[in-house]
Amino acid sequence: MPRAMDYEQARFNMVEQQVRTWDVLDQEILDLLFEVKREEFVPPAHRTLAFADLELPLGNGQCMWAPKLEARVLQTLKLKPRESVLEIGTGSGYFAALLGRRAGNVTSVEIDAGLSSRAAATLARTGAANVRCEVGDGARGWGMEQFDAIVLTGSTPLLPEEFFRQLKPGGRIFAIVGDAPVMTARLVDWTAPGSRVTTDLFETVVAPLINAAAPARFRF
Repeated sequence: MPRAMDYEQARFNMVEQQVRTWDVLDQEILDLLFEVKREEFVPPAHRTLAFADLELPLGNGQCMWAPKLEARVLQTLKLKPRESVLEIGTGSGYFAALLGRRAGNVTSVEIDAGLSSRAAATLARTGAANVRCEVGDGARGWGMEQFDAIVLTGSTPLLPEEFFRQLKPGGRIFAIVGDAPVMTARLVDWTAPGSRVTTDLFETVVAPLINAAAPARFRF
């Protein structure tokens, strides 16, 4: 296993060579990547790849986002210290930890009970006291609460209307929408009743949420 100094050099290289070059220039976000130790959330078998520019498998077909995607989305959300966040797809818990450092509180929902349990344990061990882990299917929303920001970490062919009912006035949703091989990273701002501003940010491909909403298909 690499020494701690090796991890710090790898972390520095990740920030400078991957994250910063992908238009993540907010210094507070860059600093956060040094403070929240990504390797602590990576499965032990893949820990030496914790800072590589790729998705890392978590089991059951689920993956961690690449580091530059995590940082870019975090920058895009522009979270404020008292805001509440709903994350659909806890995965390793690392992105929830980043969200928790920027927002007031985070509710993170994971359909895989084993993943949720491991993430909750890591979050507790690393001091993420404002992140609440829930087990369940959040592909079409979760609970009755409203949030300032909602993030879907798996893609969805359609963005269900239920999520908009869970937004507070002035809230925003980040989702990767569409089907492979072309998906669009999208930010939707709820600006006023009945008014939304949609910004398509970049193209990417990530695995869909389990039970993600899909358009009706014609049958002949």
